[in-house]
Amino acid sequence: MERWLAYAFISMAFAGFTSVIAKLGLTGISGDLGLAIRTCFVFLFVLLFAGVVVPASQLEALTWKNFFWLGLSGVTTAGSWIFYYKAIKMGDVSTVALIDKGSVIVAVLLAWWILHEAITPAKLAGAGLIALGLVVISRG
Repeated sequence: MERWLAYAFISMAFAGFTSVIAKLGLTGISGDLGLAIRTCFVFLFVLLFAGVVVPASQLEALTWKNFFWLGLSGVTTAGSWIFYYKAIKMGDVSTVALIDKGSVIVAVLLAWWILHEAITPAKLAGAGLIALGLVVISRG
């Protein structure tokens, strides 16, 4: 298995745990406060992680384009997290997490449009199954 694929599956596992653990942490508080607390922990952990694994020479390689695109990515991440936390506070984690995975369809389409990645039959079938799953979930 290629390393990036292993990382993707590890990410999937962590993301699954994240939703359930977050729901437990929201007991008695708002989703907004829970998100703020979680984000502080994420910031500290990622900063410490980067301090250990990122070579100092990488700082010299930064450009304004890196800051722009990564900053925009941070804004869209924040938007995603804000509404995700509102949703898991009010709804079932299992349903919210499944609907959230509809982001795969958005990512496939944007990767095709902006990054010129190929939409293979396998990707199309997978995205179609996710879309079908979203229809099933929205009706149940």
